[in-house]
Amino acid sequence: SRNSASRSNTRNSLARLGAMSFITRFAPSPTGLLHLGHAYSAILAHDAARKAGGEFILRIEDIDATRCRPEFEAAIYEDLAWLGLRWPEPVRRQSEHFDDYAGALEKLRKLGVVYRCFLTRKEIAAASLSAPHEPGEGPDGIIYTGPSHPMSRDEEDSRIARGESFAWRLSIKYSQDLLGEDFARLVFVERDAGSNTERAMTARPELLGDVILGRKDTPTSYHLSVVHDDALQDVTHVIRGDDLRASTHIHVLLQKLLGLPTPIYRHHALLTGPDGKRYAKRERSLTLAALREAGVSAADIRFRIGLPV
Repeated sequence: SRNSASRSNTRNSLARLGAMSFITRFAPSPTGLLHLGHAYSAILAHDAARKAGGEFILRIEDIDATRCRPEFEAAIYEDLAWLGLRWPEPVRRQSEHFDDYAGALEKLRKLGVVYRCFLTRKEIAAASLSAPHEPGEGPDGIIYTGPSHPMSRDEEDSRIARGESFAWRLSIKYSQDLLGEDFARLVFVERDAGSNTERAMTARPELLGDVILGRKDTPTSYHLSVVHDDALQDVTHVIRGDDLRASTHIHVLLQKLLGLPTPIYRHHALLTGPDGKRYAKRERSLTLAALREAGVSAADIRFRIGLPV
């Protein structure tokens, strides 16, 4: 039965945690072919887990149904296996677990820390131009700090009845009101990639503003699903690119609100090409598949990205 399976999964999870104190993951989105930057991040996580006697998990973050494609997912498995990486099966595919994320979003709704936002990105961008006090650009684009006044229930019901699109946004203000002094005490441990020393960091969720946690037809976003799954899969150490450093501040807040543990974070520098720009999926000549077809070996890849063979 589903309940007995759940109890079995819990026992397995506890047994795994008892056997190891280091669980990390690589969680790509199948929206294109992996490149050297992906190889760097995946190998760093894999090698760190192996050195600690822990576990390396692969997770497929495929919540974007319009951009994710099966052939890219298949290529992820092929590329990582070619690099010599191994992971436990089955691999969690986020598109198969929308009910889980809907439950997490509902919990946040009951806490009163999310709200429906009917504004488009274009409208938010236009509003930011006329409001010089806005913080400007963030990792997710224009930072939205929330409406000046809450939308009335009548207007909200009317717009829903008309079928208007909306996004569920996490309110920094409502979260601060709920947590009180605990909001200023949000902290996480950052492990320095070079010295391997750890330091306590104060989380500042306001750096990203009121981020999107879901939409009318999709009950999740990157921020919500990654926080949910890291806790579900007992991830103790998150190793990811420096481009996601700011997201950590929001993730710590979500962990507090949802009653989830906070992993140790390590953010590594992003690889760049000869032009100084970071690698992107659009650069097909530098994909792992293209390099493999050109006769490059997995050992060559490690040497090229500056990691021990």
